[in-house]
Amino acid sequence: MTRLQLFDKIKEKESFLCVGLDPDLSRIPAHLLETEDPVFEFNKAIIDATLPYAVAYKPNTAFYESLGSKGWESLEKTVDYLPGNVLKIADAKRGDIGNSSKQYADAFFKRMNFDAITISPYMGEDSVTPFFEYDNKWVILLASTSNAGSLDFQDLMVDHKSEKLYERVIRKSSTWGSKKNMMYVIGATRVETLVTIRALLPEHFLLIPGVGAQGGDMELVCRYGLNKHGGLLINSSRGIIYAGDGENFADDVASAAKKLQHQMAEVIMNQKYW
Repeated sequence: MTRLQLFDKIKEKESFLCVGLDPDLSRIPAHLLETEDPVFEFNKAIIDATLPYAVAYKPNTAFYESLGSKGWESLEKTVDYLPGNVLKIADAKRGDIGNSSKQYADAFFKRMNFDAITISPYMGEDSVTPFFEYDNKWVILLASTSNAGSLDFQDLMVDHKSEKLYERVIRKSSTWGSKKNMMYVIGATRVETLVTIRALLPEHFLLIPGVGAQGGDMELVCRYGLNKHGGLLINSSRGIIYAGDGENFADDVASAAKKLQHQMAEVIMNQKYW
């Protein structure tokens, strides 16, 4: 999916909602556990319920890897089920030496046909560039994340205390790709960093997890993160996919997604972003 195609989909749906597909067998509605593939059946219901409101989906591979080969099968079936006009993000957080990264790129972009993958930039440029070898695919680099431990390293001052480490990561890595094939993960609970980040990345898309269950404020994220080209994908996982737990759970899931989409549409309309 190209940058223009993504922006067109955002305008069409008046939404920049990304739904995180993080299936936990202990939280999946009980009636689905009796099916042959509970994870896929759960994901399928989530996708069907949220498709009118979402422009992207982000399976976190940890929830599939933990189930072994059966989990990978469920993941592949899920990606195949997703329509071609949504952005399919592998939340895999890979990042290794070049020849290993090439194999990861082949796995997620060629074998499973994801559109994007999350990458840790810690090992530097040669660990990321293999993912740019595919056309119309996206690298989404971790930059300023929502977890409490992010403060251990990301806010350390570098260059004689002239900038923070996450700022250096963004400044350096932004030369590896472009606004057409790179995004950055910015946690919604660290909204104070968005002003600085937008100065560094005025036109790149930002993937924002942490709205909802983690306490991020969507209004503030939109205020400081949106640009004239969309520029945001706001991810919600638990707040949507576990909105209901009975046999009619998908109705509650749809309502939760619709509520977020309506908030996004209101922001777009009131601020006249495009």
